[in-house]
Amino acid sequence: MLEYSVLAVRRDGHSGVASCKEAELVMDTDPVGRRDAFNPAELLLAALAACMLKNLERLAPMLSFRFHGAELRLHGVRQDRPPQITHIDYELLVDTDESDHRLALMHENIRKYGTIFNTVAAAVTVSGTLARRPSLPA
Repeated sequence: MLEYSVLAVRRDGHSGVASCKEAELVMDTDPVGRRDAFNPAELLLAALAACMLKNLERLAPMLSFRFHGAELRLHGVRQDRPPQITHIDYELLVDTDESDHRLALMHENIRKYGTIFNTVAAAVTVSGTLARRPSLPA
């Protein structure tokens, strides 16, 4: 069984810092928001994105799936009462020459074997597509 640890510390009334291993991430904790840091909802979307992109990298060698780049766009919808994210949509664009069948297989595996994906999808409706996109920037 794997375990994960993060330390989060309040800096001031506007930000906090999360750290793990040798990495740090400034978090937007200001009630009015900050443009230079991720707020909690954006951190959730970023965690989901990291999971999906990591799965693409991890699964590609197993499936002999060749690609040159990827771009993932996520959109979350929040309701006020009770405050919660109710739906997350995504579009994963992959720079590849693989067939439509192989794209569908990769998409299925990304959704099936993602720790964060499965955790979030158990609580929130997550829907989206994986499509081919040529010539993504590196």
